[in-house]
Amino acid sequence: MDQPHLDALIAQVIELSPLERIRLVERVMATLEQEFASETHTPRRSLYGLWQDVDISGEDIDQARREMWSDFPREDI
Repeated sequence: MDQPHLDALIAQVIELSPLERIRLVERVMATLEQEFASETHTPRRSLYGLWQDVDISGEDIDQARREMWSDFPREDI
């Protein structure tokens, strides 16, 4: 929708009474709700087994911890 058309539509809506604006919003929301409900959602891919081919040993984890905590607490902060 182009901007001039949208501006003209908004100008028309502003001229409505508050009750008419509420009714308009209700109708628009009902339409949006139907559109969102009718959309098909793709199922999410399962992450089960994502790391099954990764070989991480306990020593690898210990080394990573030592590296992360080696400069804690830092003096420059």
